[in-house]
Amino acid sequence: MSIDTDIRCDKTPNVANAIETLASHLHPAASWVVADHPVPKGREEVWRFSPVKAFKALFSAEGEAGHLNWATELPDGVTLTEITSEQARELAVEAPVDRVAAMAAERAGSAMHLTIPADAELTEPVRISLSGTGQTAFGHLVVSVGNHASATIAIEHSGDARYANKTDITVGDGAQLNVVTLIDWDDAAVHGGQTSLRLGRDARVRTVSASLGGKAVRIVERANFAGPGGELEQFGVYFVDAGQHIEHRLFVDHNAPHTKSNVDYRGALQGQGAHSVWIGDVLIRKIAEGIETYETNKNLVLTDGCQADSVPNLEIETGEIIGAGHSSTTGRFDDLQLFYLRSRGIPEDEARRLVVHGFFNDIIRRIGVPKIQKRLLAQVEDELEIMTAPTTIAGAA
Repeated sequence: MSIDTDIRCDKTPNVANAIETLASHLHPAASWVVADHPVPKGREEVWRFSPVKAFKALFSAEGEAGHLNWATELPDGVTLTEITSEQARELAVEAPVDRVAAMAAERAGSAMHLTIPADAELTEPVRISLSGTGQTAFGHLVVSVGNHASATIAIEHSGDARYANKTDITVGDGAQLNVVTLIDWDDAAVHGGQTSLRLGRDARVRTVSASLGGKAVRIVERANFAGPGGELEQFGVYFVDAGQHIEHRLFVDHNAPHTKSNVDYRGALQGQGAHSVWIGDVLIRKIAEGIETYETNKNLVLTDGCQADSVPNLEIETGEIIGAGHSSTTGRFDDLQLFYLRSRGIPEDEARRLVVHGFFNDIIRRIGVPKIQKRLLAQVEDELEIMTAPTTIAGAA
């Protein structure tokens, strides 16, 4: 380490206390109070791509608040306990930034606290399976990962519930964590939520989010750093069918120096009215010197009648960085890839399947949980069974 770097690190203030509150059309003010988050009209910047009516049940305090069914597999030393809402707020990364998350925290009535102790080295993943049928449900999950721990957490969703969730994950100094989220709802399900991450000093976190089911899904994913040296990788896959809406909104807050982030989300769309939304926002604060970040989103349009909205953003407050960039692509099959495969005797339908598999496989292989990897590959194959070979694709947004 150079002398300059040593001096810079010594002078770095406590970043946990240095985070300035954001409040703008891109960054609604965070609050635990539901009334501070008006019911969206669809004209707000953060809701303008969303089918607001589909999430109506998650905005209202009327009716009985339900809960999903939980099934867990906890390695030795890992605990899952129920805590009060007040305790959950003390342990949370941040307050909700929209009405859905605020409703989830309030109407859940309590929270579940998953604890992975310091220095634990888990060889088996922590698995949480959430399922529900027909009810409107609310949930708040708080995850605490101790210093220098190493773990994988897999969270799976199934059934046809209307579900709002708030998830907070705090990762200790020097810890390594993989988080795999599988959203595999039935066709009638609606899911809205907020997941917030905080990385400790020199922590390494990888998240993989797979959205394959549900009528309407809108997930807000946010991350910040509690000290320098943290490294964050966020990967995602989504497959959107006719009449389905899947939306991922990501925000990476580089609020500490010498941190890294890499975001790569990929989606495929098929069928009339299939709609995907990906919003990627990276904020590089003035304090965040020496950081490195890149975000990319790729969308593969398989048929006519689809819409993919993709908006990458970079907010840069200092030029003293290693690098920052973003990219976004939306289009149909690569004609050269198809030509190459067909010139070697592979039928067109099979060639298209191979291209889609290759498109997703680079992300799926990063999951690190063989059982879930196999399941995702099988589900991609099921989706391709109903794929219609396009003739002309116009306006592949």
